[in-house]
Amino acid sequence: MDRAPIIDIAPFLAGDPAGRDTVVRALRSAAEEIGFFAVTGHGVAPEIIDELYAQARLFFSQTEAQKSLVAPPTATYPRGWKAVGFEALSFGNDSATPTDLKEYYHFGRADWPTNDAYYTSAEGQQYFHRNIWPNEPAGFAIAADAYYQAMERLAADLCRIAALALDLDEFFFQNKIDRHITATRINYYPRQDNPPEEGQLRAGAHTDFGMLTILSGENAPGGLQVRTRAGAWVDVPTDPHRFVCNIGDLLMRWTNDLWVSNVHRVLNPPREIARSTSRISIGFFQHPNYDALVECIPSCLRPGESPRYAPVRSGEFRDYKYNVTRDQKAS
Repeated sequence: MDRAPIIDIAPFLAGDPAGRDTVVRALRSAAEEIGFFAVTGHGVAPEIIDELYAQARLFFSQTEAQKSLVAPPTATYPRGWKAVGFEALSFGNDSATPTDLKEYYHFGRADWPTNDAYYTSAEGQQYFHRNIWPNEPAGFAIAADAYYQAMERLAADLCRIAALALDLDEFFFQNKIDRHITATRINYYPRQDNPPEEGQLRAGAHTDFGMLTILSGENAPGGLQVRTRAGAWVDVPTDPHRFVCNIGDLLMRWTNDLWVSNVHRVLNPPREIARSTSRISIGFFQHPNYDALVECIPSCLRPGESPRYAPVRSGEFRDYKYNVTRDQKAS
């Protein structure tokens, strides 16, 4: 497969038996062959998407001094605004490149139970962080939370489809994602007044650490590419209302590499328009409950195969990948 297929999941959500089977087969094929697919018929209201884009444009158009008011208190605090040059995603895949040409805003779940030790314990506080909301634009926090809740619902639907595609009970993943530690990131790729350094991209080649990514992206120059199993880079068309989804490292481990967490990157726009074009994308990086044990699903073992990975807790795996990224960036 040399492209990310478009899957209309409306028949699955409507409960149509024949339509459900078609959707399940399509997702299975995409997950095994390229690890990327786009979804339509997802039921997310367009106004929820449009409002967050509008608020994001207003936020990123502010001065650096204004945006820095919602910068995190420490470099490792995973909420708030981070400037161009903070991150090089390629480090997470053992490849040293110049830092990415993007700035971004990180946010997570807006609230959680204050009487539940899962969230409030010392371990829970490693994963559940208070958001840092800007005062301007005034509607930013409301728009971000509405989008987050819509993505939670869509991610749960996609996990049901994924379970059936793996010949599991439809709700196999439910108790592994019901208290998930997902973060959402609004990426802003600004105009490039100066040429990039050699090997420097808007986002370097990387895989995603978690279970499943749901991405909304503007259709603008300097976009997403994925590497096929044959090694070729192909464009992945984006549209704010059509979500591009990809398999993450944890779901690949769960399936013993039957499903592929594929390398992808974000290119720079052509130099002739780089000074005048910017781009926004919004990624919901679904990560299971921090105590979810990720181990080989028996039905994913081919005859004579053994599990390729030792069991690992979801939170521990995320911490390991974050630490590798930070350590390589510091070296």
